[in-house]
Amino acid sequence: MIKIKKVLNSSVVLVEDGQRKEYIVFGKGIGYGQKTGNRIEEHQVDQTFIPVDDVKVKEYLGMLDAIAPVYVELTRDIMAYAETKLQTKLNPGTYFMLMDHLSFAVERFKKGINITNKVFWEIKNFYPEEFEIGLFALRLMNERLEVELPKEEAANIAFHLINAQGGQAESKDGMRYAKLIGAIVNLVRYSLHIDLDAENIHYTRFITHVKFFVERFYADRMLTAKDDLLFEQIATLYPQAMDGAFKIKDYMKQVHGKVITNDELTYLAVHIHRLMSYNELE
Repeated sequence: MIKIKKVLNSSVVLVEDGQRKEYIVFGKGIGYGQKTGNRIEEHQVDQTFIPVDDVKVKEYLGMLDAIAPVYVELTRDIMAYAETKLQTKLNPGTYFMLMDHLSFAVERFKKGINITNKVFWEIKNFYPEEFEIGLFALRLMNERLEVELPKEEAANIAFHLINAQGGQAESKDGMRYAKLIGAIVNLVRYSLHIDLDAENIHYTRFITHVKFFVERFYADRMLTAKDDLLFEQIATLYPQAMDGAFKIKDYMKQVHGKVITNDELTYLAVHIHRLMSYNELE
């Protein structure tokens, strides 16, 4: 049994349990007609956020006062769909950030303000699952709120989903990741004159590898097995692909000031070679 400390809106309440621990709980209509001191059953709760003593969560409490309940319901439906589609639990803080984003997106639309998404293409092509969820969210919003938000909004929503995955304390930066992935793909495309086919399995594998490489790069967790023999073998067998990998290394050093390990170069070269081999068969 939990006791209400504050009704934040008709779908969100602040509660405390028997140990006087505070939680933010969500449930359709859970706050309707309720007041401080009332008790609610745990089966009424759809989602729990802890701990409330976290600085960010305290900021979210203030945010909820200004968000209409309709955005709470929309966010719950979008997040439930996303977790099913992606088959992973998303960072709870994303509920709050997404609510705020949806509310502001509609406010901007009604005022005729359109903010261009500079990496729309990258998000659409490099994060297709998150983008598809963004399209689902867009359809939901347009139907329920009777608006016509631009398709770019799907990519904006996808940013939050990219950031939400893994439940890590420090979320990923969707914009930064997408830009770097796009830069690497374009570097390979134009320096090696490869006509990339998004429907090809080797392209898909390459993009997947680049995504994980970018994650490791930003997290300072690059592969460091120091397998110089494999590196030398790949360099000998696939010199053109390795040259492409070195171009990526030079770019990363010049733009980001960090050196890619030989292990990372090896696997980049392997995937580049697969792209080149497929391209030659065309």
